[in-house]
Amino acid sequence: MTPHAASATDIHAWARDSLAADTGAKAEACDARIADALASLVTQLPASALADLFATAPSADGYRHLWRILARAERSGAFGHESLVRLFALPVIVVAALADARAEPRELPGVVADAAGLTALLVEHGALAGNRTLALGSALADANALEFARLPALFATAARAMTDDSQPARLDLMPAPINVAGTTEAVHLRFLVGTALAAPGAAIFADPAVGRWSLPFTQQLSAMLAVAGTSVLALPRAPQPLVEALWQGRVAQREVAAQLFVSNASRDFRARVGEPAAVISVHQRHPGEAPFEVRLSLSSPFDPGAAQGLRCPLWPLDRVDDAVATLTSLLADCRIAAVRREPGVHPDRDPRTGGPLLFKAEGEGDTPATH
Repeated sequence: MTPHAASATDIHAWARDSLAADTGAKAEACDARIADALASLVTQLPASALADLFATAPSADGYRHLWRILARAERSGAFGHESLVRLFALPVIVVAALADARAEPRELPGVVADAAGLTALLVEHGALAGNRTLALGSALADANALEFARLPALFATAARAMTDDSQPARLDLMPAPINVAGTTEAVHLRFLVGTALAAPGAAIFADPAVGRWSLPFTQQLSAMLAVAGTSVLALPRAPQPLVEALWQGRVAQREVAAQLFVSNASRDFRARVGEPAAVISVHQRHPGEAPFEVRLSLSSPFDPGAAQGLRCPLWPLDRVDDAVATLTSLLADCRIAAVRREPGVHPDRDPRTGGPLLFKAEGEGDTPATH
């Protein structure tokens, strides 16, 4: 069977064989077949085949292995249809709130006013290994725009995106405006997608750090998105290939949301009743959503009704212990000493109230706080 005719069952079997291989040579042979098959799925129709491959992965380890090979191939420029055009995306974490509790909800724009100006900042400060032929799209896209089912169309468009003056054309996607409905800061994830001219093997993503462009980029983009009556902070992450950008963006959104929650909630408890205690628990979600969720609650026996909770969805690449470790480290950084991990996996909902299930720190595991 040729790589172009490989079925999802074949590819899953190669991933399983690679993970179980007793020599590096056997693993590399399996991975080469997987890479060829993924290249076929990414560059040919139907577009749903790539998404179906990952949706039907029989194990978390197999899913992660396929993802690593896909990400490695994209990073090397393997999906460029022999074009010099490379796609990239900047994850943008937007922290927004209303300035006044009496204000009506606002909508932040889904289109940036000056994409060319933002592009110029990247070029001026040497982003993407000093690449000078960049173009950012004007749309702030949501995570759905970078899902597996969208990749074939995006790569095909990029291959045709060369303008007559040998500059990469802007790749505009569906804008995703942001609704701001309260004075509590909410954390949103958006992406600016762009194109760059580079040889297929050029290491334009070698530096994972946010560069000197970050501060002026944050200032300009925040100003472009802010509307009257809101506070807005737009925090960009380093430009990455699309597959990696989606993952890095989701991780960054979760981390920033957790930082804001712990900082604000602990400050509130300390001002009113003293030190809070924390409980971390893992929950099973409904079918069709991220299958598990790590939840964090802060509470105090001196004010049992004021318990506060945070829900952190886990995606297929996530490991539960990694997410728990991130929260535990954050709690330590915020000097919260009383931390308990509730053992086991718990249901999504409290059967007594129907609300999301969270555990109060003073309970013995049978006294949930619902929010």
